[in-house]
Amino acid sequence: MKYGYARVSTVNQDLEVQLQTLEKEGCQKIYSEKFTGTKTDRPRFQELLSVLESGDTLTVTKLDRLARNTKEGIEVVEKLFEKGVKVHVLNVGLIENTTMGNFFLQTLLAVAEMERNMIVERTQEGKAIAKQREDFREGRPNLYSKKQIEHALGLLGSHSYKEVENMTGISKSTLIRAKRKATL
Repeated sequence: MKYGYARVSTVNQDLEVQLQTLEKEGCQKIYSEKFTGTKTDRPRFQELLSVLESGDTLTVTKLDRLARNTKEGIEVVEKLFEKGVKVHVLNVGLIENTTMGNFFLQTLLAVAEMERNMIVERTQEGKAIAKQREDFREGRPNLYSKKQIEHALGLLGSHSYKEVENMTGISKSTLIRAKRKATL
């Protein structure tokens, strides 16, 4: 049987392109999840590994969908090879349990790990540069300006939290936090 596996790292990312690609490739059963690739204990992936049998083919769109580092990737693929499962990476081809197949696998996984590490390094460098700015503030930007919050807090003098929330669109929890912060 031909199985497919699709994964994205965050809930904000979209699986649709991978799913369509795996369907076009003829996968009869597709497992998908939104889970970080830095961990192997991904629930749907573990479920998939438990159903794969000798003669089955596991298809992924890219090798980094299976693993993010060389060691983990080699372990996963070796376990699949031991079970007699073929691994088909669509942007690479069929990876076989041969000397050249193993060399190719290790090389690709090493490149994927290096790529991920470089992304992490660039992100950290960018953050370090941003922290040097006077106006740097870590986290999400505020939805409401200082003036809007002050106006809403002023309304609390003569209105309930619910009324102020309805008038300004600023949630009760945000108003409570702002009020607490203003009294410090």
